[in-house]
Amino acid sequence: MAGTATVLEDDSTLSRADRLLFRLEGFLNLLGGIFIFLLVLLATTNVLGRWMFSLPISGYVDWVEQSMAFIAFLGLAYTHRLGGHIRMDILIGQLRGRVLWWVELVSVLLMLLVTLALIYGSYLHFWRAYDLGDSSLDINLPTWPAKFVVPFALTILALRLLLHAWGYIRAALRNETEPAAVPLVESAADVAAKEAQAVMGDPARRS
Repeated sequence: MAGTATVLEDDSTLSRADRLLFRLEGFLNLLGGIFIFLLVLLATTNVLGRWMFSLPISGYVDWVEQSMAFIAFLGLAYTHRLGGHIRMDILIGQLRGRVLWWVELVSVLLMLLVTLALIYGSYLHFWRAYDLGDSSLDINLPTWPAKFVVPFALTILALRLLLHAWGYIRAALRNETEPAAVPLVESAADVAAKEAQAVMGDPARRS
């Protein structure tokens, strides 16, 4: 399922590192939202310019292609921190205690392994584009900034996965029921209740 999981905080070093990294993740997520907003403005200007003055924006497709990387990747770590990625937790949702945290740890380590491989490959792809001066076909827009954002965003995700691995190891060793700095597994009913509250607002405030 997908949603926003509960992430608890305490005074531990892990939790402080989690909050510090979350500030960076939040900023990158905001930056991705700004790119979406700018892309909407660009599309609106392009449509109106073509319709009213027969003057579309030169290189519109190039700008859209380059912006996709920023929109798609800048919010990766932010979403993972909140447990917002789609996942199948039919079995994991039935686990409790140390077993749950060890299973989550294995999952995080596998994701970290894949992420490190992607960082390596995407960095080589970025460096090749930078070294060769690769550019778009229409207006010769340099492609290396869009290609650089991929390994950069994946590196932030790798840091988040390392923090989650730290959190799951600590939770398993201490046999904690509600550990800090990791997204807690929630039932479908809990997720639905949180989504309903987000839409309807706080009943106490409305009354």
